[in-house]
Amino acid sequence: MKKNSIILFFILFFPVFGITQVSPEGLDALTITEAANGTKTYSISLKILALMTALTILPSLVLGMTAFTRIIIVMSILRQALGTQQTPPNQILVAISLFLTFFVMAPTFNKIYSDVSEPYNKGEMNLSEAVETGGGELKKFMIKNTRKNDLLMFAQMANEGNFENSSEVPFYIVLPAYITSELKTAFQIGFLLFLPFLVIDMVVASVLMSLGMMMLSPMLIALPFKLLLFVLVDGWSMTVGSLVGTFS
Repeated sequence: MKKNSIILFFILFFPVFGITQVSPEGLDALTITEAANGTKTYSISLKILALMTALTILPSLVLGMTAFTRIIIVMSILRQALGTQQTPPNQILVAISLFLTFFVMAPTFNKIYSDVSEPYNKGEMNLSEAVETGGGELKKFMIKNTRKNDLLMFAQMANEGNFENSSEVPFYIVLPAYITSELKTAFQIGFLLFLPFLVIDMVVASVLMSLGMMMLSPMLIALPFKLLLFVLVDGWSMTVGSLVGTFS
């Protein structure tokens, strides 16, 4: 009884907590105005809501629809092959991967900016057309860097037939096929990077065993030799150049 009295008190003396009537046309802050020519104008609140939603899913888009996945996996495998533990640290690897991703994706981003962003800002293209055109450019990049076997596998699992061109392939098939293809490519590159350092580990371990130094860690002795080899062959430039060259 006491609880109900408190609620009634707030409703009577503080109308902000009471029941308010909503206009049948909806909330004023969430409105879409349609002009005579068919174009739609969205309220500021809707634009802010769309922007916040885009910022929320932006990390997933960067990870799943760009070159970031392949680059970060190869960099992580390279660090493990060198045996340097946390050097370079994770923040540095992520930063390098992001910068290389922007470098690889620059032609696609420039195409989206010139064909989508500028016309949309000038009012020559509505929101749905901008999203469709921008998504089409990203889909072209993903299909170019996806194995046909992966695309066929996901198309068969979705009970879809053969597609005449890449524009007909839906996003729900391209995205998992692209991620699967990127994982395979990244591990193949990582395997090739791992081999020379593995040979050094085996040679050092054999030498230590032959000398009877079984209590000495082979990884500790092999580390300076691996770093020396990596520096002498200009390993970072070779790795970055070869990695960027694998993208179409």
